[in-house]
Amino acid sequence: MSDETISPPRDETRHTLLEDAYALVTGAWLIAFGLVLMKAAGITTAGVAGLALLASYHVPLGVGLLFFLINIPFFLIGLMKLGRAFMIRTIIACGLIFAFAAVTRTSLDIATIHPAFAALGGGTVSGLGLLALLRHKTGVGGVNIIAVWMQNSRGWSVGRMHMALDAIILLVALSSLDLASFGWSVLSMLAINMTLVVWHRPGRYTGH
Repeated sequence: MSDETISPPRDETRHTLLEDAYALVTGAWLIAFGLVLMKAAGITTAGVAGLALLASYHVPLGVGLLFFLINIPFFLIGLMKLGRAFMIRTIIACGLIFAFAAVTRTSLDIATIHPAFAALGGGTVSGLGLLALLRHKTGVGGVNIIAVWMQNSRGWSVGRMHMALDAIILLVALSSLDLASFGWSVLSMLAINMTLVVWHRPGRYTGH
């Protein structure tokens, strides 16, 4: 019998550092691109991204910068309630979204875009970006942080918290958008959430 030490098998479900880094870059770029499409169509969406889009129609700041600034108080809550590792990844992702949105805005001249395309295309692309980040234990601040915090501290459903907070944000948007833009904004929110419903089910994905 050999005396050689047998190394334990490698956990094939665990992400490498390179995979995590690639997910952060890809996820952030997809979210930024989706936001730029929705911004060009004059619609908003749910979550902090929706707040950033809504604010961008009233102040002379880019949606990426507003997305990062609005998230600052949520970063502090997440740091205290969800841990440093999660928040470091989340802050990096939000910084990348800010940078990529600025680059996309200066690199892409959108003369005209139908709001249906912006809502479905932009919402789906942003949803895929969020999916990439969530699968690598990274959030995008805001609603994500509050929902996870409430689940951990009070046992509330993350899904229901997301729906409740999203509904409040879209109702706020109703005061600044016409009914048609509001309807397209609701469609964009559904496109984001359906992406997560279809491809982010517990038990189907085991990487971490």
